[in-house]
Amino acid sequence: MKIKSKIEGSDDWLFIEEIPEHYTPNTPLSEKNINIKSLPAQKLVNYQLSAGGLFLVHATMQFNTGVKVLSEVEGETITSQFIFYGTNPNVEKKDAKSNRREGSRHNIRYIPSIKGKYQMLPDIEYKYFLLVLSKSYYFHLIDQHSLLHTDFVKEILKGKYTSFAAKDLPVTTEMKRVINDICECKRTGELKRLHTESKILELLMLQLEQMQSGVEVEKYLIKQDDLKKIEHAREILDAEYSYPPTIIELSKQITLNEFKLKRGFKAYYGTTIYGYVTRLRMEEARRLILDEKRSVGQVATAVGFNHQSHLTDAFKRYFGILPSEIKANED
Repeated sequence: MKIKSKIEGSDDWLFIEEIPEHYTPNTPLSEKNINIKSLPAQKLVNYQLSAGGLFLVHATMQFNTGVKVLSEVEGETITSQFIFYGTNPNVEKKDAKSNRREGSRHNIRYIPSIKGKYQMLPDIEYKYFLLVLSKSYYFHLIDQHSLLHTDFVKEILKGKYTSFAAKDLPVTTEMKRVINDICECKRTGELKRLHTESKILELLMLQLEQMQSGVEVEKYLIKQDDLKKIEHAREILDAEYSYPPTIIELSKQITLNEFKLKRGFKAYYGTTIYGYVTRLRMEEARRLILDEKRSVGQVATAVGFNHQSHLTDAFKRYFGILPSEIKANED
């Protein structure tokens, strides 16, 4: 199958890629960066990665005038697309309020074969994170018979274009974290391939979780004052995750009742308070082991575990391997 895209009127392709239909394990990664300096583009760069049934694009685009992006898919693909957009603060507007545009959205789609044009507005910075997977690769990550995507698979088997969610959903903070992990990965070779595949699976799980819950951040209509308190709660957790306050204590510190705190935090950040603290602890534990070469006992104390065995159990649940194993893998 083939996927390609370019700006209407340009001879340069943003990307053009042949993607194997079958998942091929252990395929070496192919990476490249493209910087196109033509047309009315203020900014147009993209990073591409491919490997045995997977094609990934991370692009930033901004134009002086409105343009159209031409896209074409030949063959069957499953795409996971994330779009972030915001007004360039350096561009003066006659009516800044009416011209202010910012936001994000994502969805998972099955695309058999399609051609399309997509309008890009002037002076808006667009950031795209696009995963294009062959059916074989997608079903390698998520079993075809999994109850997570029953209705979606039915449409795939019919060969019918479909979106997993009826309308695009807002991107959560946890999704942004995973995308950032993928884009900023410094590993190379086989380690980078394993890291990328594991993060893609995590990203898909976050998408499916949000889509199945039927919850949209916008529908919660969190009041601005409450939102500031929820953001304050996160700042407290960022600083005190080793020995975090209880929900009751945190609620009192930010002067927001427990129900609004728990519900609002989950809606806004896409994870529970417990899940957020766990991630902070585990990521710091991993950093201390790898970067500072600390012993597991020292790390346990540093991230708030009373016993080394408690950290080992939590680390295994979170990463799927023991602290000693991740150290060996990195070596």
